[in-house]
Amino acid sequence: MMQKFLQAFRSIKLINFLMLTVAGVINAFGVTLFLTPVELYDSGISGTAMLLSQITPPELSLSVFLMLLNVPLFLYGLKKQGGAFTICAIYTVIVYSVMAWLITDILPIDVSIASPLAGTDLLLCALFGGIISGTGSGLAIRYGGAMDGIEVMAVIFAKKMGLSVGSFVMVYNVVLYVICGFVIQSWILPLYSIVTYYAALKTVDFIVDGLERSKAAFIVTSHSDEICNALQNEFSCGMTIIDAKGGYSGMDRKMIYFVVNRFQIMKMKEIVQKIDPLAYITLNEVADIFSVNQDKN
Repeated sequence: MMQKFLQAFRSIKLINFLMLTVAGVINAFGVTLFLTPVELYDSGISGTAMLLSQITPPELSLSVFLMLLNVPLFLYGLKKQGGAFTICAIYTVIVYSVMAWLITDILPIDVSIASPLAGTDLLLCALFGGIISGTGSGLAIRYGGAMDGIEVMAVIFAKKMGLSVGSFVMVYNVVLYVICGFVIQSWILPLYSIVTYYAALKTVDFIVDGLERSKAAFIVTSHSDEICNALQNEFSCGMTIIDAKGGYSGMDRKMIYFVVNRFQIMKMKEIVQKIDPLAYITLNEVADIFSVNQDKN
């Protein structure tokens, strides 16, 4: 296990760590300067951590809950997502948590009763908090990591519940905001938090293509065995090989059908292009994925 982690760590480029650091800082900036001062809620695990930090003793801060809730989820999704993703995601959450702690507890910035930039204007805080935190989340996904464990939960459990990844995340957030409304006995902040969620979602959409759905990758290559082995080793999932023939060259080719989620697209491209620079890759939207098992008599 340790050897696999070391191999995964070595495969991560320095630019990825640099951009993941930037992503964590940006996300912390959006959450701590715009959302937490006026008690608005982020989405997913981040929003859950914000709620828990409000109803528990001060020692259990936002940073503590971000680590306690996110890291186990990323480790749980290790087999599904791969070692490189897990390392990047945990690193991003650590940067996010440390930066949030610095802003709220160390730096001379008063975020106790109002946003230092938008005051108590809930609409401004919701919009700019969502856009800025969405930028951080989008960059994290773009460079091989994640900011929130809810995405991992969705990838793992959505299929079992008959939901798409996007639907799973939406249901989780609706339930979260309803709970927030009952806990604080007011619906104003949860309703504004929906504005935050929508702004963040659209921002991530802008940065990362295909946020809401998985992608069906069609890879036409003359190195199908090497590519299949590499993808299998990286993602531990199956794929389908289809015989194909070049319409112009008339040469025999193989077409690999492979379904990837949003975290795996960039890594999949890197693997394929490294083995076969001439490979032809197309990506199509996949709304739902079902596996039909039939008993053999």
